[in-house]
Amino acid sequence: MLEVVGLKKSFGDKAVLHGIDFQAEKGRIIGLVGKNGAGKTTIFHSILQFLDYEGQVRFDGQAISQATYEKIGYLPEERSLMPKLTVYNQVHYLASLKGLSTSYIKEQLPLWMAKLQVKGNPTDKIKSLSKGNQQKIQLMITLMHQPDLIILDEPFSGLDPVNTELLKQVILEEKQRGATIIFSDHVMTNVQEICDDILMIRDGKVVVSGSIDEVRNSYGKTRLFVASERTQEELESLPHVVSASRTKQGTWRLVLEDESAGPALFDILTQGQYVSTFDQQAPTIDEIFKLESGVAL
Repeated sequence: MLEVVGLKKSFGDKAVLHGIDFQAEKGRIIGLVGKNGAGKTTIFHSILQFLDYEGQVRFDGQAISQATYEKIGYLPEERSLMPKLTVYNQVHYLASLKGLSTSYIKEQLPLWMAKLQVKGNPTDKIKSLSKGNQQKIQLMITLMHQPDLIILDEPFSGLDPVNTELLKQVILEEKQRGATIIFSDHVMTNVQEICDDILMIRDGKVVVSGSIDEVRNSYGKTRLFVASERTQEELESLPHVVSASRTKQGTWRLVLEDESAGPALFDILTQGQYVSTFDQQAPTIDEIFKLESGVAL
């Protein structure tokens, strides 16, 4: 388990982290989210001991040390491969730094290339690969030594939808293996889909934390999806309805002032007519993120 306690960091007179506390457990995925400049990468760099900081960072009860690094897989936001090297030489160079033998790397490389659907051969130069395939090579290097702690900074950045789904499956497989996984992303649907827990940062402070379900339910079931022949104006005139908008499926999405308004609205909307859809839900992680970031919904 990764434990971060009272993490503070300043650059000169500017404080960027203000006492961050969280735990990331084995076999669980935690999403670290926040607007640009919120402090996500600084948290990662502090965990990895790239920066001096105040507070404590422990993994499996021990402070991060050189011995711990062998248990960590880190994918930085800045992709940094050497374009003139072949795929094999690049993977061998970086994987050997994690203590992997040449024979193991030769055995694993074609397996990982197939698993990640990398188009190319081990003898191809890095510069000949597409951006997406280069990203897969770097992810391969991150995971090949089967790390216990996996830190991924914007892993889906630049990937098309097909490769995004592929990467999600790989991350979920690492979770099943028992790894502790923490990743950052700006696409909240990715976070809600594969994360067990979430840590939302704003201006270097934790504003939301907990399991995905707990966080969503804490905001109340204030989203109502309903099939109705009423107009937007008519729906927005109903008691405790903040706004009404059409979904892609053709139903209405109502934002409620309070989840307790649901039963009364059901009575109103079903009076004298059949309603095929009436589904009251908690807000999505994307909606919560926008709310906590000060973005109007």
